[in-house]
Amino acid sequence: MFIRAQLSAQIATFVDFLISILLNQCANVYYVYATLIGSISGGLTNCAINYKWTFQTEDCSPIPVIIKYTLVWIGSIGLNLWGTYLLTEFLTLQNSFISINQSTAFIIAKVSVSIMVAILWNYNLHKTFVFKDAHINEKLKNKIKQITNQHGNKKTS
Repeated sequence: MFIRAQLSAQIATFVDFLISILLNQCANVYYVYATLIGSISGGLTNCAINYKWTFQTEDCSPIPVIIKYTLVWIGSIGLNLWGTYLLTEFLTLQNSFISINQSTAFIIAKVSVSIMVAILWNYNLHKTFVFKDAHINEKLKNKIKQITNQHGNKKTS
């Protein structure tokens, strides 16, 4: 599951970065807005892949998953947005130590913050909160079948 989650996250990150960087570097969109739009695009991609493939939740109603995913996603967007902003501003203010322009600082910040948020926030909350009960229906069916078989065997003996 971890490998699938990381592959899903990398696909979503590719979408996020592609949109963020193209908007900022080619369309001259302010990096905070570019980060927000990229994060939304990547988040939608990640949710769809996680629901269908990573955590295999076809037996689970999508509504509770979407609600929980949205809660985690809001936190993720906030962490990515503020983390990217703060690190970009910090890096551009370090003229006495390093000479770095805002475009380069943005890309360094975007990559660094995204990695930290993906590992420390997204994966852990997806695994323990969003998709935790994805297979509950299958587990209940197996438990009911097990109990039914036990009672059926007792009656025939």
